[in-house]
Amino acid sequence: MIQNLIAYAQTRIEKRREYNRLANEIAGLSQRDLADLRADRGEMLRHAYKKIYG
Repeated sequence: MIQNLIAYAQTRIEKRREYNRLANEIAGLSQRDLADLRADRGEMLRHAYKKIYG
């Protein structure tokens, strides 16, 4: 049981790290970059969240 808890915690930590990495990349985009991509920062964050957490 404890191993399951540890595995669950590790999975959550890995997912959080990946989401934070993507969120930081998105945050680093300038308004011009977003305009060139025809993208919305909020929409990109929602997609990143969905990709990581399902």
